[in-house]
Amino acid sequence: MTSAGRQTRRIVIAGGGTAGWMMAAAISRTLGRAVDLTVVESEAIGTIGVGESTIPPLVNFNRILGIPEPEFMRETQATFKLGILFDNWKQDGDRYFHSFGSSGKDHWSAGFQHFWLHGQTRGHQQSYDDYCLELVAGLQGKFAHLPENRMNYAYHVDATLYGRYLRKLAEAEGTTRVEGKIARVELDGESGDIAALVLEDERRIEGDFFVDCTGFRGLLIEGALHAGFEDWTHWLPNDSAIALQTKHLGPPQPYTQAIAHDAGWQWRIPLQHRMGSGIVYCSRYLSRDAALDRLVSSVGEPLIDPIYLSFKGGVRRRQWYRNCVAVGLAGGFVEPLEATTVHLIQRAVLRVIRLMPNGRVSERDAVEFNEQQLQDITQIRDFIILHYKATERRDSPFWRHCADMEIPDSLAQKIELFRETGRVFRKNEELFAENSWVQVMMGQGIMPRAYHPIAEKLGEDELDRLLSTLRDNVARTVATLPAHQAYVEQYCRVASPQKRVTI
Repeated sequence: MTSAGRQTRRIVIAGGGTAGWMMAAAISRTLGRAVDLTVVESEAIGTIGVGESTIPPLVNFNRILGIPEPEFMRETQATFKLGILFDNWKQDGDRYFHSFGSSGKDHWSAGFQHFWLHGQTRGHQQSYDDYCLELVAGLQGKFAHLPENRMNYAYHVDATLYGRYLRKLAEAEGTTRVEGKIARVELDGESGDIAALVLEDERRIEGDFFVDCTGFRGLLIEGALHAGFEDWTHWLPNDSAIALQTKHLGPPQPYTQAIAHDAGWQWRIPLQHRMGSGIVYCSRYLSRDAALDRLVSSVGEPLIDPIYLSFKGGVRRRQWYRNCVAVGLAGGFVEPLEATTVHLIQRAVLRVIRLMPNGRVSERDAVEFNEQQLQDITQIRDFIILHYKATERRDSPFWRHCADMEIPDSLAQKIELFRETGRVFRKNEELFAENSWVQVMMGQGIMPRAYHPIAEKLGEDELDRLLSTLRDNVARTVATLPAHQAYVEQYCRVASPQKRVTI
């Protein structure tokens, strides 16, 4: 640990990109001149920059930083996102929508799915989808901000532009950016802490506390401190991806598409000015050339050369070790199927600020950070594995492998509990809400065998009124919404950052 009495005033962030500049912007906006903040990055090292699909907590992160939403959307060419449309996951040809909204109306003792399941036994044929505002609006290509924040949403953003935008904010608050490639990491001979980053031209960037945002390399946390890595590829077999920027195939829709294929899946993320397209696959079952051919043949005209990525699903055993904390891909990675990469960065950023040392680095802070980060990524890991395990596909070696693989006990319990009773329980501020698990499990073919007895308390007329009222409210609201593209164009033209178009 850092020697007693040393003030943690000099914070050095190794690496820019989304992770580095999210951290820099948040620290500079929160702590201001109370710390000396430096970001070391090199223009020669490209950022991965494909994390363009986000989830709703980013809306609050931007608000914490005081970022005006219309300005943010103009600067990052963002569109709104209401969820993810999954094609070919249960079976080839099937589709379902995982939305950011809640469905129907829960009772304190049981979720809405229990009342819907009871309705199915009474002859109600309406889809569970019809009771979710965000889902219906998404599929109809509509969006608007609603009073009382009744529409839950996230963004599709150009990750490179978002990093540049945050860089401007951070530099305006006093953050210093140093251009250069890190040649080596210098350790303190007594404590074993990181003392300085030494650049290729031999400049030394000294610091008291270091943030590793060097991506998969983990140049500080692993290369210098050897924090260790826990490999999850036995549960997450995909190890490769190819990303492209392409022209639009049509008007940008308020959802991401995740299209399963025989060795993984493809993404389509609509921005204002282009489409983010890519393919995720397992190299044991698909070659890079075949993956590229498949991707190019299914998307619009490419605007850049392909970006090739190799990765390993897993987590750093100690994301905070000594006077270094790993944020973003340096800390761990779960493939981007549910767009959680930026969220994990955000969670780490806010935790680092809450646990920011004032004096020596506390080992207790590091333990707390590591436990909370591990819990977050483990719960997300289980949710991602669910998509591969709960499938009826047996049409390729990849899908047969997924169907046959062992899964974590924590996920097996969640699946079997839902299958037997229709219940979902979230633990310790788990990211994905009950309705997320319900939508994905039923979308992947897991249907409960029973439901909570509270649903039978309603008489047939009461049940009819409840279901029809909820369904009609969703339909009426969606009917008033404008088309997503038209709303984005109007919203981004708003001159005053405080003005919000509502319906």
